[in-house]
Amino acid sequence: MRIALAQTDCLLGDVEGNLVLAREQIERAAAEGSDLVVFPELSLHGYHLGALERDASVEVRDPRLLELSALGPDIVIGFHEHTSLRAYNTSAYYASGELVHAHRKLYLPNYLAWEERKHVSPGQSMRAYDLGKAPGGGRAATLVCNDAWQPVLPWLAVQDGAEVLIVPTNSAASLDPEAMDTGLYWDTLLSYTARMLQCWVVFVNRVGSEHGATFWGGSRVVDPRGAVVAQEPKWEPALVTVDVDPSEARRQRRAVPLVAEARLGLVDREVRRLIDEGGDH
Repeated sequence: MRIALAQTDCLLGDVEGNLVLAREQIERAAAEGSDLVVFPELSLHGYHLGALERDASVEVRDPRLLELSALGPDIVIGFHEHTSLRAYNTSAYYASGELVHAHRKLYLPNYLAWEERKHVSPGQSMRAYDLGKAPGGGRAATLVCNDAWQPVLPWLAVQDGAEVLIVPTNSAASLDPEAMDTGLYWDTLLSYTARMLQCWVVFVNRVGSEHGATFWGGSRVVDPRGAVVAQEPKWEPALVTVDVDPSEARRQRRAVPLVAEARLGLVDREVRRLIDEGGDH
């Protein structure tokens, strides 16, 4: 399958303008034969939701989102979702005008300049899903930005059958690179995750400046051996397509079965013990 990485900038709160940009990117990707277009985290709304003067959130089955996936390729797109009770940081997969899967970000940063828990609720589930109509699609799971930094989530996704991890991101340049170089952290994390979990990793980060944060891009695809097979530039918008074969993950897992023995019963017992001893529920 051919995947397009839509490394875009967006205007905070301008849903209509960001939808126009998304349509342009999808049409370009379709012209290049793409089966799937992946956009960054919150690509329809921008990151700093607390700076918005009014609520611009959308429903997960908003007709405008369904229409985008009727242009040809499947899409994964990020937005501020509202339900009857709560709001979420959501990245959803659409195919042929239909919702396939919605992932609501599970781990919300709430430190330094990042205040997601003030504006959205954490999701409550993580599931792998079939990769739409794309030929030879296999299975994927979505992990939004900080979700991928929690070691248990990529592992759970793989145990649920994911051969491709899709990671929409809003990663900004570090204010203190000596304390934490976010680019270097992602370099290490993406390669490690792909190699040790024997899966493809599709990382799509945004670019541009917003509310004092500068997003660095550097989107890429990493193969099941941990090699970067395509990478976009830093600091500027780009659209790069790359061919991904999910069956390569299966071949790698058969050759070197690192993830075959899950011991889920053991994990279940030890997690329950930790909860009983006062751990985080």
